[in-house]
Amino acid sequence: MKSPKKRNKETPVIDDPLAEDAAPVEILLVEDDPGDVLMTKEALADAKMANELHVVSNGEEALAFLFQEGEYADAPRPGLILLDLNLPRVDGREVLARIKADELLRRIPVVVLTTSEAEEDILRSYDLHANAYVTKPVDFDAFVKVVRQVDDFYINVVRLPPK
Repeated sequence: MKSPKKRNKETPVIDDPLAEDAAPVEILLVEDDPGDVLMTKEALADAKMANELHVVSNGEEALAFLFQEGEYADAPRPGLILLDLNLPRVDGREVLARIKADELLRRIPVVVLTTSEAEEDILRSYDLHANAYVTKPVDFDAFVKVVRQVDDFYINVVRLPPK
């Protein structure tokens, strides 16, 4: 059995070694319901880090943002995507399929955040390689709690791939 390493008196003790070097994460929220956007912003406002939240309201804008096209030519590459399934213009399932088919985007974690509890939607999302499927609670406090848990897990617990 190895003996514990001795600490140099000048080396500070860090509770969370990843937090010291962690940079804010760019989060893309793809959501067409203004109420859900507002609740998500509120939930993320209390995050320990100053993560940057970008919001688009339909699948077409999401793809333009991710592929850095048109008005989104200078958009940052997100480290996490929160994706609603039922979107105007381009459906969330199609957005997910395009993300996971692209060599540069496929490693970005995608959390499906939707009202659908349909088994078909859950299976299809995982078949398309969603990283998680979360059903939005209708209660405000429960919704905020779920978004905070997703944020905490993906920002503070797991290691995201480098950009």
